[in-house]
Amino acid sequence: MAKTKAEKLVRCGVVGVGYLGRHHARIYSALKSCELVGVFDLDTQLSLETSQNYGCRSFSSLRELGEACDAVSVVVPTDRHCEVALELFEANCHLLIEKPLCVSLEEAERILSAANASGRIVQVGHIEHFNPVMEFLEAAVEMPRFITADRLAPFNVRGTEVGVVLDLMIHDLGVILQLVKSPVEKVESAGVSVLSPSEDIANARITFANGCVANINTSRVSLKKVREIRVFQPNTYLSLDFMNQKGHLLRKVGLNLEKEEIPIEKGEPLQLELTSFVDCVARYEEPKVSAALGKTALELAIRVTEQIRAQQEVFGT
Repeated sequence: MAKTKAEKLVRCGVVGVGYLGRHHARIYSALKSCELVGVFDLDTQLSLETSQNYGCRSFSSLRELGEACDAVSVVVPTDRHCEVALELFEANCHLLIEKPLCVSLEEAERILSAANASGRIVQVGHIEHFNPVMEFLEAAVEMPRFITADRLAPFNVRGTEVGVVLDLMIHDLGVILQLVKSPVEKVESAGVSVLSPSEDIANARITFANGCVANINTSRVSLKKVREIRVFQPNTYLSLDFMNQKGHLLRKVGLNLEKEEIPIEKGEPLQLELTSFVDCVARYEEPKVSAALGKTALELAIRVTEQIRAQQEVFGT
């Protein structure tokens, strides 16, 4: 059946077609709810190759891409998120900005203000919120008392324009904030620089007003990949693996603990995330991970980072 005017496809584009940006282009090109109009990258050869791979146009400027699109994924280095977003707002684009939202709270305020002034939707790319594991957690977690999260990865130069807290830990900060739903009362952090000028290993212990405590370990100089979370609450212990999309829970039954494997229907988180973004644009609805939520996670990540930097100055590292 042909699309009516009311059902017209959302015109999408991608700014920045490095490793992750190419996946954005791949998924947009396959979604039935949108049309991949084009891509833009300062590396013109990379932009051209991506456009040829996915049957779209390689634009010669950011403004030109923005004026041709309804919605754009911003997949450039974090320190350029703000300037790119502001220019695209001027072209009246809805945006999916990869996490973290930006590098400072001042930039976050500029993005939120510009989005509000232009009436544009902003979704922040906290991809784990669209992982099927998170769907289960949101349904099962009712009264978390203690949470541990481990996110480890081998070293990759990509992303090192920021420290590991803004690069990787912010995923778990966003997830935990969503699950606990309580103000942060205390943060204790530690970190070490290994292969980059910023922290490459970090730990944060966060105490919430409702008494829940979260302990988060993050490394981007690990020999293996790990993305796991464990949640302890009265009568239940949950252990889940974001990467492999599986897990189990232990439930108190009388004086015994019974183990249950968790039935998780696997899916590609990025595909689920972009599908949700396109649907929000089409319906003009608030996204699951709004700019406000992205700012809250950023604020906590900056608090952790500042503690680590202060310690490094004390120890001269």
